[in-house]
Amino acid sequence: MKREMSIYLRMVFIALCAVSMNLFAFTASIFPYITKNPAENRIATITGTIHFVGTPPEPKHIRMESDPNCPKDSPLNVKEDSVVTDGKLANVFVYLDGNELDNQFFPEPPPEVVLTYIGCRIIPRVMGIQTQQMLDLLNSDVTTHNVHPQPRHNKEWNLVIEPGALLQKQFDKPETMIKIRCNQHPWEEAYVGVMKHPFFAVSGLNGSYTISNVPPGNYFLVAWHEKYGEQKAEVKIGLESEKTIDFTFTSEQ
Repeated sequence: MKREMSIYLRMVFIALCAVSMNLFAFTASIFPYITKNPAENRIATITGTIHFVGTPPEPKHIRMESDPNCPKDSPLNVKEDSVVTDGKLANVFVYLDGNELDNQFFPEPPPEVVLTYIGCRIIPRVMGIQTQQMLDLLNSDVTTHNVHPQPRHNKEWNLVIEPGALLQKQFDKPETMIKIRCNQHPWEEAYVGVMKHPFFAVSGLNGSYTISNVPPGNYFLVAWHEKYGEQKAEVKIGLESEKTIDFTFTSEQ
């Protein structure tokens, strides 16, 4: 009897060990930042500034006379394809790229992000979103707009959005960048970067950007601008908690 009990307890012990190992493997698979070495569980923040060298183009006035419901003389009626302030470039989409991101699990993204039609423009000009994250398209104008993304890998759609209406859409596949147009107002443009991870940002008027909670690894940091092209920088995240990477675009690009 004692011998049978001993064998039974050993079997239970082995089974518990197996369950523990499987549980650790499962945890490591869904939380890829967890390792046996606590020092390797560090995450970092990448910050930087997008500089601009050269003479920026003069802001171009947008003529909106084709729609009587659009503002005619607003100082905001200027193109945003090149926004430079004190040598700093805005609306640059900065994101991480690399094979080490392929097998990682990322938390569910926030409920939605918003693109707003207001003043017969699309705001913001440049934005990022994760795959399967909800995109709210809100028409805050008194005129009708047309929402027409032009993707290469995602499904294309072309919908009318009435004044005060809200459309909700999702993108299934990563893609940089998707241009969104309005067929009724050809000056209305926006660009959406679709990522499978949350490591992206858009530079502000002061040229700065911040990407938080980056796990250790070897990546490429990509900076994209609609007019001045794309740049890449290799970045290695180790045990440091902060890393600064700047980019410089020129008027000759």
